[in-house]
Amino acid sequence: MHVAHIITRLIIGGAQENTLYNCEDLLRRHGDEVTLITGPGLGPEGSLMERARQAGFRLVEIPNMRRSLHPWRDWRSYREIIRVLRELQPDIVHTHSSKAGILGRAAAAKLGIPAVHTVHGAAFHRGQSSVAFNAYRLAERLAAPWCDAIISVCDALTEQYVEAGIAPANKFSTIYSGMEVEPFLSPPRSRGDVRRELNLEPQHVVVAKVARLFHLKGHEYLLAAARNVATLHPNVRFLLIGDGLLRPAIEAEIARLGLQRHFIFTGLVPPVRIPELLNAADIVVHTSVWEGLARVLPQGLISGKPVVSYDVDGAREVVLSGETGYLLPVESISELIQALSILISRPELREQFGQAGRALCVDRFRHEVMTEQIRAVYERVLAARS
Repeated sequence: MHVAHIITRLIIGGAQENTLYNCEDLLRRHGDEVTLITGPGLGPEGSLMERARQAGFRLVEIPNMRRSLHPWRDWRSYREIIRVLRELQPDIVHTHSSKAGILGRAAAAKLGIPAVHTVHGAAFHRGQSSVAFNAYRLAERLAAPWCDAIISVCDALTEQYVEAGIAPANKFSTIYSGMEVEPFLSPPRSRGDVRRELNLEPQHVVVAKVARLFHLKGHEYLLAAARNVATLHPNVRFLLIGDGLLRPAIEAEIARLGLQRHFIFTGLVPPVRIPELLNAADIVVHTSVWEGLARVLPQGLISGKPVVSYDVDGAREVVLSGETGYLLPVESISELIQALSILISRPELREQFGQAGRALCVDRFRHEVMTEQIRAVYERVLAARS
């Protein structure tokens, strides 16, 4: 079959990696024809455009398609998507992210092409103004009839969308976001080498957070807990993996708290380095207040590390409190201090939780499994249309 994927931009992010794995698998494992339509890979998060260019499928860049709302550029993007789809005549369109999800589904519906949409994270969510929340919810309600099926990356997102009246439950399928699991099982570089590179000593217990230094990622809650954790456990080190516009503010707060020696910034790193950095850590912490199912949760667990996470969206589907880590109330500080303190002081519990998490996630999150399941959705949609 010929599948046309549409995504707003190819930055370094979970939805983008998910989409690229799907495109690559369809081409290489199934022999399908694949087109990826995207806007420019702009943003401080880094770009995956070069990987897409080298993957072997058709890549179409639409310069006007950007994340921010801009009526004129959005209209021109919509018209360009229609032109590309009309020219290529794919069998099915698969859209991702909010902007491309609306424009791509509208274009596919206009041309009568079957379409599937993936919800990587709710378009309407905590932290938005009421105007933005209601506008995005309305947009999703309008766009839902323009596609034949909706894929959610976790059950929690399906529940949210059904409750919000976006579409009935029978239109949704849960397919977990796939990844290359082998590097997390056997990282390319040893734990000792990476820790020495980071100036970590054997006695240091490393708490890693993988996230853009950006709003809603919850770094402020980790900083609020860090002083007490460092006082109780002077051997703790916090490893912040990622970069973004909030870095100066985060560094200033760390300095105000007098915790400079307890924090290490990696800056922006390519996705291939995440496995070795998680392997060098001892605990993974996730304090975001909005996320679909953050890839770092299964990545940490596949790496054999316990995870401490706020109970947001799909986190509870992999972070089983008292089994693979600890699930905490959103924005809680005292609970975060307590959970981290328990794991810092109990290496045997870290090992127990990590092994349980690895057993839970390894096969569930393989990108090959994800693509098989997505392709089965395509086949159902095409069969129903025919």
